[in-house]
Amino acid sequence: MNFSDKALFFFSCLGAFNGFMLSIYFFFFTTKKHLSGYLLAMLLLVVSIRVGKSVAYFFDYSLPKIYLQIGLTACFFIGPFLYFFIKAETSQIRKLSSSWLWQLFLWSIVIVSVGIIYPYADHPQRWRGVIIPLIYLHWGVYVALSIVSVIPLLKKITKHESIKPNETWVLTICGAITILFVSYVWAILNITKGSYINGALWFSLIIYLVMFTLLYRKKTNDLFSPTNRYADKKPGQEDVDLIIGRLQKIMTEEKLFKNPNLKVNDVAREINVSGHYLSRILNDNIEKNFTLFVNEYRIKEACTILSQTTNLTIEAVGDEVGFNSKSTFFATFKKIKGTTPSVYQQSVTPDL
Repeated sequence: MNFSDKALFFFSCLGAFNGFMLSIYFFFFTTKKHLSGYLLAMLLLVVSIRVGKSVAYFFDYSLPKIYLQIGLTACFFIGPFLYFFIKAETSQIRKLSSSWLWQLFLWSIVIVSVGIIYPYADHPQRWRGVIIPLIYLHWGVYVALSIVSVIPLLKKITKHESIKPNETWVLTICGAITILFVSYVWAILNITKGSYINGALWFSLIIYLVMFTLLYRKKTNDLFSPTNRYADKKPGQEDVDLIIGRLQKIMTEEKLFKNPNLKVNDVAREINVSGHYLSRILNDNIEKNFTLFVNEYRIKEACTILSQTTNLTIEAVGDEVGFNSKSTFFATFKKIKGTTPSVYQQSVTPDL
């Protein structure tokens, strides 16, 4: 093995090792425990096993087939753990759902059964021709689901809206695993000769960047969405007053209602409660559902605009305050104010 091969082996293998150590760190040594942190730890673990297998096989083609089978088995779980991690963060899921447990159980039964019935050592052609492509198809499906899950974050970037550290973290992990997936598919399809080790090198680079970021920032608490202390308990009056006050403040100051696609979870995330908890407070304490609550802010803003001298058409006013259709704006205005926007405008500006 010449010097370049030794350097290639060292850097690619070091990435797998450091990925394993990061997995241990997120599993046991983070200050606050989060479901998404545990899922990220499992993701790093299975990726490290997969990459470690790649490095070993690249430099030793006589490697016992059982090691290849273990690496490919770990590869089968990269997609699910990526998707679960992203959903846990973007949807603020704090407990592993039964559907996720069933998926992991099902995929474990499938890949272990296949490994027992058709061990790689005895059926290499079957693995190369059928099983491995299915493993990568399985990985690709979950990568696609993960990309769909981060589309709202990508839209925030395209709209030049600020994103939180944990949202940046989610996009980084999703992007890294997606590129890793593309690197391995590229190698399997043999599009570029000798590209098999590229996946391991890419993973090493990502791990170095992650470690540098952690060391530079000196904290990891904000890499995961904050724990919601209101998630399951019954609202007390003190909590209710606090949440309503914070809710009214962000609606007034940040004017979230102008977002036509605003959802209850979007607002809940801003004030660190669950969407279910926020909906319950609105229904039980101010006797309004989320849609009516938001629409009242929109109509109030519309009335302010209509009472001023402006070149905006009434339809444009509806767009400005967050309604995504003319008919919805008119119907909501009539329901809340008892009149139409045009009649209201004439009543407050008789000179028009």
